[in-house]
Amino acid sequence: MDKKLLEILACPICKSSLRYDKDKQELICKADRLAFPIRDDIPVMLEDDARELSEAEIESLE
Repeated sequence: MDKKLLEILACPICKSSLRYDKDKQELICKADRLAFPIRDDIPVMLEDDARELSEAEIESLE
């Protein structure tokens, strides 16, 4: 994932910053508890394609 792209991307819902999870190939919005997938190095920033994070996943981000 391009670092410059990561710097300018924001959550499409709340506009907060995103955290990159390299292992899962996802961009994480802690505020909305959503993980947006990255497919073929392209972030899919659609709410319908995001998955909800579990409580354990949220806690591990802190």
